[in-house]
Amino acid sequence: YALAHDPEGERILSACGGDLPALRRTLDEFLDTLETFAKGERVREPAQTLGFRRVLQTAVLHVQSAGKDEVRSGDVLASILQQPKTYAAQLLEAQNITRLDILNYISHGISKVPLITGDSESSNGTAESGVGQEGPATARNPLTAYAVNLTEQAQAGRLDPLIGRVEELRRTMEILCRRRKNNPVFVGDAGVGKTALAEGLALRLIEEDVPTRLRGAEVFALDTAALLAGTRFRGDFEERFKAIISSLSEHTMPLLFIDEVHATVGAGATTGGTMDLATLIKPILTSGEFRIIGSTTFDEFKHIEKDRALARRLQKVVINEPTVEETTKILKG
Repeated sequence: YALAHDPEGERILSACGGDLPALRRTLDEFLDTLETFAKGERVREPAQTLGFRRVLQTAVLHVQSAGKDEVRSGDVLASILQQPKTYAAQLLEAQNITRLDILNYISHGISKVPLITGDSESSNGTAESGVGQEGPATARNPLTAYAVNLTEQAQAGRLDPLIGRVEELRRTMEILCRRRKNNPVFVGDAGVGKTALAEGLALRLIEEDVPTRLRGAEVFALDTAALLAGTRFRGDFEERFKAIISSLSEHTMPLLFIDEVHATVGAGATTGGTMDLATLIKPILTSGEFRIIGSTTFDEFKHIEKDRALARRLQKVVINEPTVEETTKILKG
């Protein structure tokens, strides 16, 4: 009730698609059903419920694990949505407000719905976490926020053509066409063109003469830095990645490119937590729900090989340094 009347709480709820007047009416109706004190009766102090204590404790723990020293309205709202059996959480869920919506706004200023430009704080993109002064927060899906659609860029002519690398590209497409063990990882020294090969794949897939299994495939490049930025609470990173996976599943055949895939080991793990990006992608690699393409160096691939469960799900594609003739062609464009 207090958060629905608090300016900061109002701004967050509105940005996440909440209907504040309807929410307040529902809360007023609920409070009217509660026991009241008769006139002259001694007023007793309200007792804190177990759910109330859990919400506050969870908010405090999350703030501490994020290295912050103050619990804000957004922290409490995010904590409420971790207690799905509480009446408050059910009210928020009834308005289609999710914990991810709250976290996206307080961490990145990403609004689920366009905000009113007259709001002095919202109009300069400032959210609870102080996310910069970069213009109004706008509604964005996870793929727009944390990935780049290389296929769209290829269709728009924004990618440079791939010169050479015929055998490496053929090998990559061969792996992608498999029913199992269909996740290639480009392994080569820094600067040999591993990312360029991923872009070349996107260019190749928009041509007509592609293998039947790869028709309609789209390549998305994961922005790991953006995915990690502003992850304040334990569970934030997992929720963001799961939101990306959910969005990818809406596409016919998505291919997720993860540059420097070795960095997934430990990426996103919070203090006291063990859930990193590598752990999150293993079930995807196993299920074959969609393909993942990685890139790394020879030295860093050794770290992946130590994680046997991850290594056996990735198929190595060696990217050697281009020859003098190939380098000349690349320079000439």
